[in-house]
Amino acid sequence: MRAGRDVWAGRVARAAGAARPFRPAVRDNGGVLEMTREEFEELVSLALDRVPPELMRLMDNVAVFVEEEPEDPEDRELLGLYEGTPLTERGEWYAGVLPDRITIYRGPTLRMCETREDVVAETEITVVHEIAHHFGIDDERLHELGYG
Repeated sequence: MRAGRDVWAGRVARAAGAARPFRPAVRDNGGVLEMTREEFEELVSLALDRVPPELMRLMDNVAVFVEEEPEDPEDRELLGLYEGTPLTERGEWYAGVLPDRITIYRGPTLRMCETREDVVAETEITVVHEIAHHFGIDDERLHELGYG
């Protein structure tokens, strides 16, 4: 696991102390929206908090992480990634395994968004999209539902 916070079943493991309020995201000289990692992690946590409780209760053995960039440079535009065995494919054999992993990528999200509000909306969409993969929903269906 890399440095940073991890989210287990929708809750961020935070250091002691209250979360600081967000500063508005602004563009730097390179044209990329500026937002601290802490602020972005808080957005991911808030997006998880907005997932209906009945769905969160059904999530099983999932860890959510924030990373700066995808490992593969060709995935530079990848906003999120689900790695694991969807609930629809688990059988009796599924026991004693490491948690599935949902990763939300900060860099690609900030590059594609124009405003802080765009980052909030895109983060919510991405979190729901990756959770849907955990429930066995494929990309085609997610596009139909507006979460593509």
